[in-house]
Amino acid sequence: MKHLPSEKQPSSRLDYFYDLPGTVPGTLNVSSSLTSPRLNLVDYNDTDISRLVLQSPFECATYLDSESVSWLNIQGIGDLRMLQQLGDVFQLHPLVLEDIVNVPQRPKVERYGEQLLIITHVVTFLPACQEFTSEQVSFILGDNYLLTVQEKPAHDHFELIRTRIQQGKGTIRRMGADYLAYTLLDAIVDGFFPVLEAYGEQLETLEDEVMLHPNQKTLQNIYHLKRELSNLRHLIWLQRDTLASLLRDKDSFTTRDLEIYVRDCYDHAVQLLDIVQSYREACAGLMEIYLSVMSNRMNEVMKTLTVISTIFIPLTFIAGIYGMNFNPAASPFNMPELSWYWGYPTVWLVMILIAGSLVFFFWKRGWFEKSL
Repeated sequence: MKHLPSEKQPSSRLDYFYDLPGTVPGTLNVSSSLTSPRLNLVDYNDTDISRLVLQSPFECATYLDSESVSWLNIQGIGDLRMLQQLGDVFQLHPLVLEDIVNVPQRPKVERYGEQLLIITHVVTFLPACQEFTSEQVSFILGDNYLLTVQEKPAHDHFELIRTRIQQGKGTIRRMGADYLAYTLLDAIVDGFFPVLEAYGEQLETLEDEVMLHPNQKTLQNIYHLKRELSNLRHLIWLQRDTLASLLRDKDSFTTRDLEIYVRDCYDHAVQLLDIVQSYREACAGLMEIYLSVMSNRMNEVMKTLTVISTIFIPLTFIAGIYGMNFNPAASPFNMPELSWYWGYPTVWLVMILIAGSLVFFFWKRGWFEKSL
């Protein structure tokens, strides 16, 4: 999939960025409409912690050489000059900076010297439009530092992690930067569960709607939900592959003590895939049920029309015969009933008996239970 580097970008959340043919590697494409990023630094060890709001990436340079863990989180990618300063401070390879800035990129894991690049995506459910939105989160992991770059400044997905660090909950203050990276990845993966829960509620609502009062809007909602689940499955699949890459690359990330945690995060991604797959199968089943219900409804309509037509066909036949212009005076065989004294009531009686007999016959066969 592709993502255009200009302002004219498609609406699909799964399109990826690509450079125009002949573009110099490492070229940064920053839209002027994006807001300036916010820089938050958390520096901690097992006894002390500092939380700072920085104005420039150069302010965190002194923390990178300390023995404590330094976590710089950047929200937003709307300032090209600041991003270039970021590359200078952290000595980022031009291709690394390109992957961070030119979003979205495919989730992946790559090693550049002593740094590990992890590209991932975080999702948020939007109740107003009943769909999810995704944004890229980039990780640069070093010996004692972690750099994270969030695509959109409006969303901060890691405040709970900062609170854990501030309060010293768990073992995060006693672990290194790799454990911090795992904690953030685990939070991103677990963030898919509330989104799936929202889609599960939509699925239950659609199941009731399909069985009780399906309409054309129902089919549109089912198709929309199925498309959303397909997009979500694609993202989860890539997240799982990213975690699998971390588990395979023993020297880059997963130390013996950390491997069990990453494996647990991987299991969560597999569980997400199982859930989204079951939801997609349920959506496919709903579409089949919808078509079956609509077909049954059409059959009921056709049966009702057939009953009505069957009752009126013999009546129409009789009325058609007596609507012919024969002169009874010309021949005794030309409509002799027209000269009878009780001819008109007799025709009505015959027609009522025929109609009543057909109604009784259909009633005995049970056709009126769901037809009329």
